[in-house]
Amino acid sequence: MARLTASFWVQAYLTRLRLADIPAFVTAHGDDTAGAVLIKLNTLDRRAQALHRSYDLMSGTRSWVTLTDGDEAEVDAAIAKQRSFDPDLWVIEVEDRQGRHLLDEPGLD
Repeated sequence: MARLTASFWVQAYLTRLRLADIPAFVTAHGDDTAGAVLIKLNTLDRRAQALHRSYDLMSGTRSWVTLTDGDEAEVDAAIAKQRSFDPDLWVIEVEDRQGRHLLDEPGLD
């Protein structure tokens, strides 16, 4: 099965967010071809959530799951730790007081 490059997926995701008037920024540029993507959802109240894509081997499905959530500084520390393990990791920061990230929409899994 053909897969999208990480760079292509990130650009498509940023476009969807922009069309929904949700600010988002690439805070860490990973490998263009096969880098994993981590989403930081910042609700602008000193709270945040980090999400990453998970693959279920039994069903063959992908879904976004919470890596960590809580105080923004703690989430940032967890993201930094992930980056130390994986220098090819993309990090996208989404800023939305309502907690919207659009990852539950079709095509983003």
